[in-house]
Amino acid sequence: MTNRPTTLVTSLHTGLTSERLAPYLRAAGGDIDRALDLYEWNTQVSAALFADFSYFEVILRNACHRQLQHWATRQNTAAPWYRHPALSPRSADDVTKARTRTARGRRQETEGRVVAELMFGFWRFLHSRSYEATLWTPALRHAYPHQTPRRRGDVYTRLDHLNTLRNRIAHHEPIHGPTIGTPAKTSPHCTTNSSPSSGG
Repeated sequence: MTNRPTTLVTSLHTGLTSERLAPYLRAAGGDIDRALDLYEWNTQVSAALFADFSYFEVILRNACHRQLQHWATRQNTAAPWYRHPALSPRSADDVTKARTRTARGRRQETEGRVVAELMFGFWRFLHSRSYEATLWTPALRHAYPHQTPRRRGDVYTRLDHLNTLRNRIAHHEPIHGPTIGTPAKTSPHCTTNSSPSSGG
């Protein structure tokens, strides 16, 4: 337990607010010092996981982008895959927003820039059941050449857990307890199964 001055404990309690500290206090049995220790641990683990996300998210989207490019080529279309009518209105709206962000500062739109602007939730949704026949079977499953069997539902569940974890980290929410259990073990699994060199 960290030996904090009483004035510091009071200041942290006031600054962080009782509402934000509530889950930490519950976990610490009402002990404010232990709750602050847990809060500090939470920030350190969150920072470590966010560093992993900086690799995982880029590898994931590049592997998916590569397979979707191959798929679009087989559709005999000159347009990028993210402008294909197979995308739902929700996904198409995400793409429109990404393209708008890409054009800021009068920058030229490129596929790489658009892909980089698409949020993690977008990629998770591309693995949902509604895309099983249109995108998963002909394209996205090839982004996971080492996964056996290649079940869309398995990948979606892991991505959904990771999306929740990522959002909690981004909003400085607690990740101790059951929230961190399964998802923290999921990122390396998905990253290992996503191959930058996988063929179409």
